[in-house]
Amino acid sequence: MIIPQLFKKPVALDFNTHRDLRMGTAPDPRSAGMGQLNSVFVAAVELGDVCVDYPIVFVNAGNDPQGKPQVAPIAVLGLSEGENLFLGADGPWRAAYLPALLRAYPFGIARVDDNRAVVVVDEGWSGWLRGGEAGVAMFQADGQPSPDLAEARDQLEKIDQEVQRTRWFCNTLMEAGLLSGMRFEATMPDGQAVKVEGFQALDEAKFAELPDAKIVEFHRSGVLALIHAHQISLRHMRKLVEWRVQGLQAQAAA
Repeated sequence: MIIPQLFKKPVALDFNTHRDLRMGTAPDPRSAGMGQLNSVFVAAVELGDVCVDYPIVFVNAGNDPQGKPQVAPIAVLGLSEGENLFLGADGPWRAAYLPALLRAYPFGIARVDDNRAVVVVDEGWSGWLRGGEAGVAMFQADGQPSPDLAEARDQLEKIDQEVQRTRWFCNTLMEAGLLSGMRFEATMPDGQAVKVEGFQALDEAKFAELPDAKIVEFHRSGVLALIHAHQISLRHMRKLVEWRVQGLQAQAAA
């Protein structure tokens, strides 16, 4: 899986095409162009880490092959399109944990069919080198992946596997009728209104009405812990507002 807003030129990694491709520098969020990314997909396995710093909401993710609507969890990075409040004007990333898809960049994984996936690289990333001895090679002379590429591929395959579990988690919430459309509103010091909508979150009233047997089922399957991570995360929406205000104040003082 790749992040369309981040990958400028996604291409399947191939020995014949990329035998001389080398990674010149380890990517960091600022040089990778993540400053305009206002959300990112997060897998179910990450939610316990993500909820410590990021708001987690659910967005529409098209339909499955049977035509049923699907949703996906995302970490909210900004309050408007093209805004990433986790990257301040000068400072580093404002959270200890970086979501898996961002850590994997400039690599991604794309599914060819139900049984096969390929590693993808962003040829538009500025940190690539061609030829020479500098940097980290992607392939060995015999065409086999280098240790660094093999490690990246293993991590991507784990992400791809977790997508399936995440889909199951989201389907469980939808089948139980626990998600509903939500909106977040705040007012800036200058009176400007900020509205974030088009997402879904846990319907607390419906969740409270679940029978005890369903709660036990959710606990044993791990769904309950993931729901709690989502609930905890929503408090961070106010933090994003505070960061927006701080940025505006810094601009005014400059």
